[in-house]
Amino acid sequence: MPDATPPKKSTVVLATRNKGKIAELEALLSGYGLHVLGLESFPDLGEIEETGATFAENAALKARTVAQATGLLALADDSGLAVDALLGAPGVYSARYSGENATDATNNAKLLDALKDVPENARGCRFHSVVAAVAPNGTEILAEGRWEGRVLTSPRGQGGFGYDPLFLDLELGRAAAELTPAEKNARSHRGQALRALLHDWPAFWAKAQA
Repeated sequence: MPDATPPKKSTVVLATRNKGKIAELEALLSGYGLHVLGLESFPDLGEIEETGATFAENAALKARTVAQATGLLALADDSGLAVDALLGAPGVYSARYSGENATDATNNAKLLDALKDVPENARGCRFHSVVAAVAPNGTEILAEGRWEGRVLTSPRGQGGFGYDPLFLDLELGRAAAELTPAEKNARSHRGQALRALLHDWPAFWAKAQA
């Protein structure tokens, strides 16, 4: 990992209440001297409607909203699974793929049903992640990551969250839900995006303090 340690300790608000995302982001940020808070620390801040058409638009929207509301530097991730046989779906709708009250289980069930007649060699997919950081003074930075794989025909593993039980890492031959947290962070779309962002963090941080 590049030497991208910020020049001084800073507080970052993660623009999510997703405990899985918070755990992953905290682990990835732990070596950078950043004090991390989640949205549970700001109970008066309501749900942020994700109205963007792309991962980048949604990540920036969430980070801007939280930075303005809290007066603190905000970091937001927007991510999802794009399946070739479904023309990129569920994409930006990954978290709510199975409806308003979607859960990981119902989303995975809907995905399996949508692909029930699709052969193994046509089940290519990738996780996308865009991470945005926004400072209260309006300074912004974006970074992206991708993780190529294939949709399994049945869930495997007990770890992770979201579509991890159905996502096969082709190189390792294991589902994302079968990886340890450290293994997943080393390979995942979110890990890639955050490492890219942290590579450019010192310049961003200098502008954020201006």
